[in-house]
Amino acid sequence: MSFPKNFIWGTATAAAQIEGAWDEDGRTPSIWDTMPEGKIARNETCHVACDHYHRWKEDLKIMKKLGMKAYRFSVSWSRVIPRRGEINEKGLKFYRNLVDCLTEMGIEPMVTLFHSDMPVWVFEAGGWKKEKTSDDFEDYARVVTEALSDKVKYWFTMNEPQCFASDYIMLDPEARMEEVTRNILLAHGKAVRAIRKYAKQPAKIGLVIMGLCMEPVEGVMDELTAEAATFSEEMRYMGMKWWMDPVILGEIPSALQNTLSEDDMKIICQPLDLFAGNVYFSANYADIPGGVNPLAVPGMPKSQLGMPFKPKCMYYFAKFVWHRYHLPVLFTENGFSNVDFIMSDGKVHDPQRQDYIHRYLLEVKRAVEEGIPVIGYLYWSLLDNFEWFHGYDIRFGLVYVDYQTQQRTIKDSAYYYADVIRSNGEIL
Repeated sequence: MSFPKNFIWGTATAAAQIEGAWDEDGRTPSIWDTMPEGKIARNETCHVACDHYHRWKEDLKIMKKLGMKAYRFSVSWSRVIPRRGEINEKGLKFYRNLVDCLTEMGIEPMVTLFHSDMPVWVFEAGGWKKEKTSDDFEDYARVVTEALSDKVKYWFTMNEPQCFASDYIMLDPEARMEEVTRNILLAHGKAVRAIRKYAKQPAKIGLVIMGLCMEPVEGVMDELTAEAATFSEEMRYMGMKWWMDPVILGEIPSALQNTLSEDDMKIICQPLDLFAGNVYFSANYADIPGGVNPLAVPGMPKSQLGMPFKPKCMYYFAKFVWHRYHLPVLFTENGFSNVDFIMSDGKVHDPQRQDYIHRYLLEVKRAVEEGIPVIGYLYWSLLDNFEWFHGYDIRFGLVYVDYQTQQRTIKDSAYYYADVIRSNGEIL
């Protein structure tokens, strides 16, 4: 069985991780451009990254060669709004050109408004501690929607609030997770309203969550217990319940009862069109900080970043979130970090990543065959890139990047994924 005819096959990136050009054409810094010394491995920066700002046409040609049907990219807030009240037309032109080229190539553009790169001017004005930031975000959403929505119909307000909220508190220890959560959720709700109001065509909108779910383990946890644990309040802000229950169900987790008001919920709970999740592993196999997880057995297969190799997470994530939220499911990220290098034949052979893609997609196919409405899969990432606090050692890409020369080399796994796309999953 192949996947549905309109299944979305694609890939994804984030502005801070690939664009570079950190101070060009009117852009002002984000917090990742000014990260305190010692936070990022070897004090590396994303000032150049993959130089995508200058090499985007080459990168889109690679996507076209691989047969990608969709591309999720993020917009750099500080490239578009370099200071409060200012619009940078050169920044908007970059994204307009990108979208125009994607549509000409037959690749569906998907826009993420915020992928962790808060402008320094927003941070210095109080960041996620201040409700005003949600108004600034709403204005930013309006500007980008007005500029791109004639050709963009898929929109994501933000990516992995669990992660960027934690990062924000690390930079501002006086901030409380509850108040940060409130202002992030208000920003999301206001952005949804702005997209709906200003979009030039019907929009499909989601919020990308880090999809930490449990999977059943024989003799330890049955399926019902795994599903309940996936949405347990014990996961607090790292869990989906903390963020997605207010956003989709209009329900407030007990830990946020004293933080979110009824008036807040009228803003936060806006209708969404899909459930977007970044899924890499089953949470019950992860290492426990300061403790020992009996399921994390010695020698268990893991990625370069230490993520357990557990393909069933794809099936159970789709099943559990469909049961709870009743929205079509889109895998907005899934990928494998590997120790890659150009070999003596000039190619990058990455059989582990190829097998990862194969086995994880088999679990997506299982969900589809059971009638769960999975609408697409986006591999993370198109390019090796700046992996946040890890710098450049961690490689997730379908395409190898030599950071000294910026030369791109398509990996074996990319050609395999291209075959999967070409067959619409029949070769799995």
